[in-house]
Amino acid sequence: MNLPFLPAHEIARQIKSGTLTALEVTEALLAHIEKVDGEPGSIQPPTSSPGVHAFITVTADRARAQAQAIDAKLAAGEDPGPLAGVPFTVKDIFCVEGTPSTAASRILANFTAPYTATPVERMEAAGAVMLGKVNLDEFTYGSSTESSAFQPATRNPWDTTRAPGGSSGGSAAAVAAGEGPLSLGTDTAGSIRQPASFCGVVGLKPTYGRVSRYGLIAFGSSLDCPGPLSRNVTDAALMLNAIAGPDPRDATAATVPVPDYTEGIHDGVKGMRIGLSPDYFRVTFFDAQTGELHESALPAEIRDATLRAAELLARAGAEIVENVPMPHTQYGIPAYFVISRVEAASNLHRFDGVKYGYRTPDRVADLREMYRKTRAQGFGPQPKLRILMGMYVSAAQYSEQYYNRALRVRSLIRRDFDEAFAPDGAHRLHAILTPSTPSTAFPIGDVFGDSVLMQYSDQLNVPANHAGTPGISLPAGLDGSRLPIGIQLLGPDFSEATLLRIGRAYEVATEGEGWRDERPGVVN
Repeated sequence: MNLPFLPAHEIARQIKSGTLTALEVTEALLAHIEKVDGEPGSIQPPTSSPGVHAFITVTADRARAQAQAIDAKLAAGEDPGPLAGVPFTVKDIFCVEGTPSTAASRILANFTAPYTATPVERMEAAGAVMLGKVNLDEFTYGSSTESSAFQPATRNPWDTTRAPGGSSGGSAAAVAAGEGPLSLGTDTAGSIRQPASFCGVVGLKPTYGRVSRYGLIAFGSSLDCPGPLSRNVTDAALMLNAIAGPDPRDATAATVPVPDYTEGIHDGVKGMRIGLSPDYFRVTFFDAQTGELHESALPAEIRDATLRAAELLARAGAEIVENVPMPHTQYGIPAYFVISRVEAASNLHRFDGVKYGYRTPDRVADLREMYRKTRAQGFGPQPKLRILMGMYVSAAQYSEQYYNRALRVRSLIRRDFDEAFAPDGAHRLHAILTPSTPSTAFPIGDVFGDSVLMQYSDQLNVPANHAGTPGISLPAGLDGSRLPIGIQLLGPDFSEATLLRIGRAYEVATEGEGWRDERPGVVN
């Protein structure tokens, strides 16, 4: 039995049946982490040790204590919860009481959280065992996990010369490498779905507000969505069951009732209408030299994988609706650049060296100089860029030209989704099928440093964040370099159950294909 790659639902079943103990599973996963992960991320100069480097902190003692508590409950005849003994990891943007909660930034390197984020709290209440905190782009600012102040940066388990994506790169890499079947990530512009695609795992961005943001160190407060990463759709549904729902500590958490996301997951797609949009089969990018927008078609392997998924779903009984217009997709990244940076600049004001976190050790003349030196030394380049740009575009003389215009574009993107999913509209879709990303995983160092080019790797993901609607990335094969290809399903508000059902139908349709038996190179 290969415990590191056993599905979460199977681990829970075997622990409850007595075939496995929670402590046995935990020890096996900790040993596997030690074998494949290498040196944890650190603000100290890294060595050249090989490995995935998914972790910033491995919480081994905490995990063993939780596992022993699960086993004790079972021995006493108590129900430890639906995720009994299932190991999981947490993106280090969530506060967890008694652990370093760093946001992958020097400015929080010495911060130990005094409370636990609601999604983590709910995972542990469901019986899951936290193995540790995993790496990310600093404050989630990036799409490759390379901007982390905690180096070495996470590697893609399929090819360690490639980026795992980001900002939830540590989460996706840990799941792909067998370092825990579940991971809690966040998605602000595709930060769950893009790394899930790059690492060949399932990544679900819920509807905005479906999962509480309490205890999440905020990036863009109107865009951030906590969500699950897993190796299969059933495990994602189980995890969403645990973390979804209202929270009196988060005013933005939705009060819409939470269904059982595993119920009906095997019911197939017969009668569903699934759309294809030409606007998701090309990338429109800005040329800084000319000021013009250029279009580029997606690579044939990615386009073909998406169209083949449509064909398989059609064979399973879905109706494929072609040429669904989503005309404002191309403006998602420019609008995101403005909105997210205004919100980031606002959220970063709290990090000043006064209340918690890093404070400059230098002698200073006054409070203002202490602020300036603390932020200069504590923040990396990406937070500084976002503060500067956010303050610029929200200034009174520029807000109409940039910020208010971006908000209007956001409304137009939302209208595209409303029209596609309207029950009495022209298309009446249950979901839209798209590629997850414009490319497979790019080489480490190839894009890093070019914030604009990096951001365009999220162009197919970010519209759902603007609209607040859910999306899921699914593994859909490997390219010629044996790197994962992802496909994406987008749905209307609170349609996670439908997306999971379609995703499961796709898994069934492809379960006999050879690529599903391949594992990342780092574990071979």
